[in-house]
Amino acid sequence: MTAQTCCPEYAGVSRRGLMLGTAGVAGTAMMFGASQVATSAYAAAPAPSVLVVLSLRGAADGLSLVVPHADPVYYQARPRIGVPAERLLAKDGMFGLHPALEPLLPMWNAGTLAAVHATGLPAPNRSHFAAMEEVEDAAAGSTTRNGWLNRMIGLDATNSPLQGLNLGEAVPPTSISGPQPYMSATDLDGIKIAGADKWDIGQGRRRSLNTLWGQDTSALGATARATFQAVDEFAPVAAQPESSASYPDGDLGDALRHAARVIRADVGVQVITVDQGDWDMHTDLGNLDRGQMRLNAANLATAMAVFFADLGTMAGKVTLVTMSEFGRRVTENSNWGLDHGYGNVMFVAGAGVVGGRYYSRWPGLTTGADADLLVTTDYRSVLAEVVSTRFNADVSRVFPGFTREPVGVMRA
Repeated sequence: MTAQTCCPEYAGVSRRGLMLGTAGVAGTAMMFGASQVATSAYAAAPAPSVLVVLSLRGAADGLSLVVPHADPVYYQARPRIGVPAERLLAKDGMFGLHPALEPLLPMWNAGTLAAVHATGLPAPNRSHFAAMEEVEDAAAGSTTRNGWLNRMIGLDATNSPLQGLNLGEAVPPTSISGPQPYMSATDLDGIKIAGADKWDIGQGRRRSLNTLWGQDTSALGATARATFQAVDEFAPVAAQPESSASYPDGDLGDALRHAARVIRADVGVQVITVDQGDWDMHTDLGNLDRGQMRLNAANLATAMAVFFADLGTMAGKVTLVTMSEFGRRVTENSNWGLDHGYGNVMFVAGAGVVGGRYYSRWPGLTTGADADLLVTTDYRSVLAEVVSTRFNADVSRVFPGFTREPVGVMRA
C-alpha cells in the first residue's frame, strides 16, 4: 500500500511519455498532454472500417467501471469504495455500470456499446511497463518487437506513402510500432512542410526541396519524397473545420476531437490509438462522493459519447475498444484505493458491436489482500473478433500462435 496517488513505476513511465515503441517508427502520433493519438494511414483512399484503440493507462479498475453487484464478495472487500447496487446503471442479474458512465447509456440502450468482463493477459503481470508491452505485442513467446496493430495494417499490399513521418515528441505505443509505416505528429495542423507557410506565397519552399531531394537516390531522399506525398495526402484533414462538439476539457477530449477530425476527412486512416493516463489509483480512488474514479469515469464516458456523435455518418464504420494493462485488486487498501491486480473489463463500442449487454464467464471473487479478479477471457479473443469481423484480417497473422475463443460481442 502507498500514500502516493500512483506507483513510482507508473510515474516513471508517464514522465517518459509512455515511450514503448521502437525507434524510426512512422505513423501519425499526436500528443495532447497525457493523451496520445497515433494513426496509421495506409492510403489516401477511404478506409472501409476504422478501429480506435483507447488505452486506459495506469491500470483502470474494471470492478468499479462495471460492478459485479450480485457477487457478495465485492461489497465485503470494498466496504468504503464499493459502488452501491441501487445506484448502478443498466443492471442485469450480475453487473451494472458505474453511475458516472451515464453519458454512454444512449449507446448502451441502442445496442452499440458492450462490456466484456474478466479479460486480460493469460498470466498475471503487475508491472505497468512490462504488461503494456506484453499486451501491445500480443505475441507471447515471440522475439519480434512489433505490435498487433502494425501486423494488422501490414497484411495488405499497400505500402503507405506516409511512412517515415514522425512529428511526435513521444514514441507511439508498441501496438502500432513495427515495420509497417505510419505517421506521427504533435498535432494535426503541424503536418506540413516546414517553411511552407503563409509567407511562402510562391511555394518556393516546396520547389526548392523537390530540387534538392527529388532525384536523390539515398534513403534520406526517399524519405523526403515520402514525406511530401504524406503531407499532400493528409491535407484533407487540415481542411476539416474544427468541431463544435462539446468534448470535455482535458487530454482525452482533445485527443478524441482530433481523432474524429481525422476520421471525418476520410483519407484512409484505418487504425487510431489513443492513450489516456491517470488510472493508477493506489489512493483516493474514492466513492460516489469523492475521489478520482467518479471523475475519470465521467470524463471517459462523456468523451466517448461526444466522439461518436461528432463522427456523424462516419460513425457507421468506426469501432472503439478500451483496454488497460491489468486490473486492480479486489480488496480496497487503507488509502481508499486499490493496488495492482489482474483481470479487467473491456468496452467495445460502435460499428459491428452486439451491445446493450455484458459478456463474461464470471469466475467469482475471493477476499484477501492479494485477491484478484481472475481472467476467463483472453483479451486477444475480444480483439481477434473485432479484427476478423471488421477488417476480414487473418487473425493467425495478427495474433501469431494464439487460438481464440468465441466471445460473441461482434456481429458476424
